[in-house]
Amino acid sequence: MSDAVRERYGRFARQEAPGRSALYEEWALGVEDDPAAQEVLARIPATHRQPPLVFAVTRMLGAPLAGFGRWRDFLLAHADDVVAECTVRRIQTNEPLRLAPLIPVLSEIDGPIALLEIGASGGLCLYPDRYSYRFVDAGGGVRTALDPDDGPSEVVLVSEVRGEMPEVRMPQIVWRAGIDIDPLDARDPRDRAWLEGLVWPGEAGRAERITAALDIAAAHPPVLVRGDADQRLDSVAASAPQGATLVITTPGVLAHIPWAARQTLISRVQALPARWITIDAPSLHDAWHPPVDAETWPGFVVALDGAVRAAADPLGRWWEWRTAADDLRA
Repeated sequence: MSDAVRERYGRFARQEAPGRSALYEEWALGVEDDPAAQEVLARIPATHRQPPLVFAVTRMLGAPLAGFGRWRDFLLAHADDVVAECTVRRIQTNEPLRLAPLIPVLSEIDGPIALLEIGASGGLCLYPDRYSYRFVDAGGGVRTALDPDDGPSEVVLVSEVRGEMPEVRMPQIVWRAGIDIDPLDARDPRDRAWLEGLVWPGEAGRAERITAALDIAAAHPPVLVRGDADQRLDSVAASAPQGATLVITTPGVLAHIPWAARQTLISRVQALPARWITIDAPSLHDAWHPPVDAETWPGFVVALDGAVRAAADPLGRWWEWRTAADDLRA
């Protein structure tokens, strides 16, 4: 088992961490050459020992953001706690910047809106109306600024728009709810530490953005329902207020659902009297219309009720509006 750990961490150090987190690269290289660290990590189930998950758990438990030697000392001293926590934790990236390419799609839907997110984690993507947006060009110049009705937010989402800039407006959200297998509470210090720890060291601005978004979620808690979306979707959707348009979002969650269950869930969503907004890799499902060529499509696909609207970075750092026939083929 230690061989599998060594190979996985070596691959992470050389292929995934460079350019994103020098510290995680150092930690992973250290694990690759350290039998004692490998022995601890080998005790974690294989599906729960990914480097970002293990590193985030150690940070949540108190490991310092220091060199490998100090991290190794912490790991060995707290081995049982690390193994236990990794066994029950999973990566729950909750990036509010993903909302930036969804704003032009939300702008197409008349309010008031009842917003329901599948795979909500801590619910940070349930507040599109409480964040500020700065849609910029490639050089960083602001093309469009959008703020909540009561003024600029502590969370400012900066996203590059490539090509056409469609009309955008702040959505009118009157109800917000999420479904998650293991929802997180922005008011709970341990859950906050977990979400903040999922930000890799070196990702400039992201940690501050997550912390500020957690403060908003803590001050205005959403309805977060624990359970499998396929089992809870109908009942949660039925609790949305009458007179509001139900909008269901699935930002980044479908990749974590096996293919057959994914198709079933999509069918359940499509059967509801609701609008469906998603941002997914092109190959994740075949609900796009018109069909998307996964070989040539840049980034992820943003769609409304399956109708393709934009290409986007998976975390929302850039997006490109694509509604013309020629754009959808490219």
